[in-house]
Amino acid sequence: MSLGNSPEDERPFPDESQEARISVGRALHQARIAAGLTVDDVSSATRVRLAIVHAIEADDFGLCGGAVYARGHIRNLARAVHLDPEPLVAQYDAEHGGRPAPTPAAPLFEAERIRPERRGPNWTAAMVAAIVVVIGFVGFTAVKGGDGSSDSKSQLAEGTTPAAGKSASPEPTKAKPVDPAPEPTDSAIAAAPQDKVTVQVSAPDGRSWISAKDHNGRMLFDGLLDKGQSKTFQDSAKINLILGDAGAIELYVNGKKIENNFRPGAVERLTYTKGDPVAG
Repeated sequence: MSLGNSPEDERPFPDESQEARISVGRALHQARIAAGLTVDDVSSATRVRLAIVHAIEADDFGLCGGAVYARGHIRNLARAVHLDPEPLVAQYDAEHGGRPAPTPAAPLFEAERIRPERRGPNWTAAMVAAIVVVIGFVGFTAVKGGDGSSDSKSQLAEGTTPAAGKSASPEPTKAKPVDPAPEPTDSAIAAAPQDKVTVQVSAPDGRSWISAKDHNGRMLFDGLLDKGQSKTFQDSAKINLILGDAGAIELYVNGKKIENNFRPGAVERLTYTKGDPVAG
């Protein structure tokens, strides 16, 4: 007969709290549905862009721009859907490495103590320079005045009138402002030059936030595309797109319409290059 606990009794019990806990984005999504709010309602109430709201509810914090902004967005969205924000922020910190360590105060005070004193202006040197300039100007005026009086006397003796002098320095010409490069139009889409990539983004039935960058990462557009509006982008190598509500977008790439099955409210990241349009 065995005394004590069996090996099965010594196995650790599963952590039910960890298994039952849902993610931050899922908690915000469920609370928004329970409150009867749409993504547009939450975006308008918090001033958080539609694409960022969609991404956070999908537990994608890449569009937030850093941990500090992610915490702020979580707090704003939680208050909008009637949740306590602090547990969600604590869960985000636990899942993404925690808050950064505070900067120690000692080096800051040390830098303040060894900062060199600012010196005042050297007024003696400035006064000497001003006196030299005044003396030079007086001497130059006296010489020019003597030459002018002798010339006037000679002209009066000859019975002529001195002519008024003209300014020798021409007026500076104003540079003409450079006209900004025109945005590619529908005709550019129809032409679809083979040495460039041309992308037209339209919102015929709804609206969506979009972001477009060229092959150097330079931002071409970042904003909301309202219903009925369209934007055309052109680059020598590549166009990178982020669509906040891909289901509301219609794409034409290099003159060809892109047939897609994007879901309403889905966030899509797309890349197009020259030639036949293939989303990357």
